[in-house]
Amino acid sequence: MPSHFHHPFMHGAQAGHSLVPTPTLTAQPVSHPMYRVAQGSLQPEECPGRCTERCSATQYKKPCMFSCEKCCAKCLCVPPGTYGNKQSCSCYNNWKTKTGGPRCP
Repeated sequence: MPSHFHHPFMHGAQAGHSLVPTPTLTAQPVSHPMYRVAQGSLQPEECPGRCTERCSATQYKKPCMFSCEKCCAKCLCVPPGTYGNKQSCSCYNNWKTKTGGPRCP
């Protein structure tokens, strides 16, 4: 390779620089230590607040809140975020409607 050519993937000693270790970053799930999500981890009085947060991004707030509060009362957990993350609360995830659809938002 000619000495005047600089390859964009050549780093460290190959590019004429000393090698300096670079920390690698790996994606970690966001952890909310105060956000208890395991089944049975909430008190019933915590359900409205958690459901308000869970339903905050939908345009169908009333049905979302109704379903979420019903699910929270049974499961005593609400997954974090406004959607998904149901694996953190198996009861919430596995409770289905008569037709097999998800009951909990």
